[in-house]
Order: sequence, then structure tokens, then C-alpha cells
Amino acid sequence: MLRIPIPALCATLSISVAACTLDRREPQDQVVTSADAASLREPLPEQLVAFRIPQESEVRDTMTLASIRRGRALLRDTRDSLPRHVGNKLQCTSCHHADGTIPLAMPWVGVYARFPQYRSRAGSVQVMADRINDCFKRSMNGRPLVPESQDMRDMIAYFAFLSIGYPVGAAVDGQGLPQITPREGDSTRGQQTYMNKCAACHGLSGEGTPAAPPVWGKDSYNIGAGMSRLRTAAAFIKGWMPQTAPGTLTDEEAFDVAKFINSQPRPDFAGKAQDWPYGDPPPDAAYPTTGARRRD
Repeated sequence: MLRIPIPALCATLSISVAACTLDRREPQDQVVTSADAASLREPLPEQLVAFRIPQESEVRDTMTLASIRRGRALLRDTRDSLPRHVGNKLQCTSCHHADGTIPLAMPWVGVYARFPQYRSRAGSVQVMADRINDCFKRSMNGRPLVPESQDMRDMIAYFAFLSIGYPVGAAVDGQGLPQITPREGDSTRGQQTYMNKCAACHGLSGEGTPAAPPVWGKDSYNIGAGMSRLRTAAAFIKGWMPQTAPGTLTDEEAFDVAKFINSQPRPDFAGKAQDWPYGDPPPDAAYPTTGARRRD
């Protein structure tokens, strides 16, 4: 079995930015494109690092490259590859388009360089494996991986690959989701918009289809997932939905659809009340926490 020490991983990768030729091609089944992302972006502030996708040719060690490729495959076909750890019908790439390489679509580019990092939801400093396991427990409604397992090592290898050339802690142009002005959202209007523009892919009852994953019910993300937050879901919907015409919904429509989707039944998350233990939940947190009550 291939074993690659995580601390030594980046040392095996070539970090020559100048030698890189950008390649933003996507899998054939992806509808969103880098051109879609470019239309959402504003001029690059000086403090942000430019978005770039490393090339496999920058990886000089064949064993490291094999680990990177396996990690990408696990993230792409998560449910089939890690069925004991996935409790719904989502893949990691259900939310992170084109293997996490599209700007403003929650890309993984540069993420490894920002860990370890303090995360207020956990109330502690997390390493990359912690963050990945958070997604398995919440977005995938499943079970965490053993941090030292080969599966985890390979996924981290892929994240490290996508951070070649990025300074430690760098803010990256295109990270996260598009900016959107907060609104309350109206679930009644959202239901109508969903039926008109979303149900063809996601199903009349949010159950998902071969074209798109479930957005509520037992096979979707649980209430502890980041997508259960109204603003996060609305920003994702605004930027990337519907898949056939991303970016065509208004801010109001995006918030309405997010409100409707997140008002529907979905799995619970045990221990959610302990999130944000220092009483600093975001304003759109989907549930009350004991930390928030202590602050009051």
C-alpha cells in the first residue's frame, strides 16, 4: 500500500509558477465553465493571489502523482469509493465543481496553504484532515475517516497539489462563492421558482435525478452542513444554478429558492448545539447553539 508522509508531501511537488500553463478544462459532464466564473468576478485586489490550476507535469515524483490522482478520484466519486463513510447520494464534487478547480464555486485551489486554521464553528484550530472529516459528517451525512488512513492521505495529496505555488495563508482570487446581498427569502416564491427552474434536474420532491443530486430528504446534506445556511445556499444557487444557465437567477430568486430548499426535511446532525462554542454563530445559522445562548 502506498504511504506518503503528509508533512513531506509538498516538498515532492514542483512549485514553479512561471512554468505553469493554465488548464481550466472540465469533465465533459460539467456545465459550468471558467468563463461563467469570470463573468462573476471583479478586478483582482492587490492583496489576493491570482487563481491558477497546477499541472500534473509539475509533480516530479511518480508515487506522489499516483496519490494525487487517487485522491482526486475519491473526491469525484466519493459515494461509490467510500460507501462506509457516505450516508447520502452526494459526492464531494456535487458542491465543488470540476474537481474543485472553478473560481467562485467553492474551489479547493489554494485551500491546503490556508491550513491549519482557526474555525469558529469548531472553536478550535483544525488541520486539513479535520476539515475533510467535517464534510463527511455533515455534507455527506456520513462517518469520518481515520486521519492516518491512505484514503485521507490521498485526498490531502490532491489538496496539496492544488496549492502548489501558493504562499502559506494566502487569500486566493476566486475562493469561496460569489458575493450576494443578504435577504430574508420567501419560501412560497422559492417553491414556484424551484418547480420552474430546478425540479427538472433535482426532482419534484428534491430527491435528485441522474442529472443532479438530492437537495433535501434523507439522501441530501444534513442540517449541520454549510449548505444548510441560507446565505451560503443562496450564493451557490445565484452563481451556479440552474446548471443549464448558471448566473441567470436574481438575488431575490436565489434567496427564495434557498429558503424553500432549506425549509424542507433533511437529516439531523448530532451535537449541532455545540457548534460555535464561543457564541459567535453566523446570522444565518440553521439552528440554535448553547454557545450562542451563553453569550446572551
